[in-house]
Amino acid sequence: MIEPLLLALAFLAGLIFRRMDMPPLLGFLLAGFMAGALELGDRDVINQLADIGVVLLLFTIGLKLKIRELLAPQIWATASLHALLVVPLTTLVLLSLHFLLPKYTALPTETAWVLAFALSFSSTVFAVKIFEQRGEGAALHAQIAIGILIVQDIMAVAFLLFSSGDWPSPWALMLVALPLLRRPLLKLLDMAGHGELLVLYGLAMALASAWLFEALHLKAGLGALVFGVLLANSDKSVELYKGLLTLKDIFLTAFFLSIGYYGLPDAGMLALALLLAILVLLRPIIYFGLLMLFRLRARTGLLAGLSLSNYSEFGLIVAALAVKEGLLPEQWLTILAVSMAMSLFISAPLNKLAHQFYGRHGARLQGFERQQLLAAEQSVDLGDAEIVIFGMGRIGGGAYEYLSQHYPGRIMGIEESAEKAAQLQREGMRCVAGDASDRDFLERAELSRRRLLLVCLSNHSENVRVVSMLQSLGYRGDIAVISRFADQQRELRDMGCISFNLYAEAGHGFAERVLDALDDTPEGANAVA
Repeated sequence: MIEPLLLALAFLAGLIFRRMDMPPLLGFLLAGFMAGALELGDRDVINQLADIGVVLLLFTIGLKLKIRELLAPQIWATASLHALLVVPLTTLVLLSLHFLLPKYTALPTETAWVLAFALSFSSTVFAVKIFEQRGEGAALHAQIAIGILIVQDIMAVAFLLFSSGDWPSPWALMLVALPLLRRPLLKLLDMAGHGELLVLYGLAMALASAWLFEALHLKAGLGALVFGVLLANSDKSVELYKGLLTLKDIFLTAFFLSIGYYGLPDAGMLALALLLAILVLLRPIIYFGLLMLFRLRARTGLLAGLSLSNYSEFGLIVAALAVKEGLLPEQWLTILAVSMAMSLFISAPLNKLAHQFYGRHGARLQGFERQQLLAAEQSVDLGDAEIVIFGMGRIGGGAYEYLSQHYPGRIMGIEESAEKAAQLQREGMRCVAGDASDRDFLERAELSRRRLLLVCLSNHSENVRVVSMLQSLGYRGDIAVISRFADQQRELRDMGCISFNLYAEAGHGFAERVLDALDDTPEGANAVA
């Protein structure tokens, strides 16, 4: 059973970091080290819950994954070239450690290469959480970063298979028939309906797929990812994804707590972990340079690179394997756990300041861009649209349909997902792909010619950031923004926006729609009269 005091400690630490405008996961990391030192909670239970969190994370990634995107050079080639650059550099540092810290004996060359390979990966958990908190899950830089992380996961699986000596079961060959299960699995998904049955179905699928792959001597997380892909791109995959989000976040809290249970370091171990953690500062530079080679914009390269500037939990798995094989002293588990935690503490503020940094230095960074950019990165034309809607989800799409009845041909939608924007275009809507939080995009859109802007993004902090950028760019028209809580509505109104509270005013809109429908019929008109 989970120790109540541990939950309270995690909550308070997360709350403190949230009040500091930092990701709560940093608080969970700190709470884990405190709990480990105080021997709070059952480590085995925490690890089991953490495993479920990682499985759910990979399952939800699979639900939104499009395999063909991994084949893009900016994803697979960037991941491969990064490994070719970083692994030798990290190996050199590891082999030199006994000169810097005489307390530690020189590592065997083979062990240094293994550790360097493990440290070349970035944390999928961290990147996904950062993008979710900023409401950027569908942005191009997020999709590229997640794609690179998945390629790294595939590398990790291959490494585990070849290094552990535990080859897949011969029955694993039957997994090639998994696509045949897609139709019956989707049928069950439709039958699950909505609510708790839908969430239970998703949880069962994630855990069952993990168990199946483990039984076949494959990585559990790979099974969750594969089955998520099987259910992707269906009518209910998005609803299933949203239904699992909260459950996934709760279990991932256990993952961050579990890192602290590897033990507290002494002074020498702390210095070594800090040295390794500082190396992650090179990652955004390396990723930025590689992504520029593949004709991406400076902003995309910067945001993707910063999200990958940390170490992955896979480093702990490799270290545990090396300890088991007698290749590594046990103290390296603590060193790598602390190093990973430190890398997240370094990466979190870097990502928090990413947009501000680009706002100040974007013009200089754009000097590194290739002359010919990818089609997805080129400028778009908003034409003569007088009203622009940022975010074409349920709210933005509904606003588009209603306003089009009154201002036909004068509305333009902006959608973060290029694929969704193309789908809306096929449905007859005027919509282009673009990132509302991208200052470059806003500058090129000639917004001064637009009379009204509707900001319908899913994340309040992103809505506020977009409004701030629009105002700093000198936009003087009306800005209407959705909100969900009274304090958010007050903040937006104080910024001079028209704000619609989705929760508080939904009843008013519902009643108005009913009266409009009644007015359309003679019987209804007489009844209202």
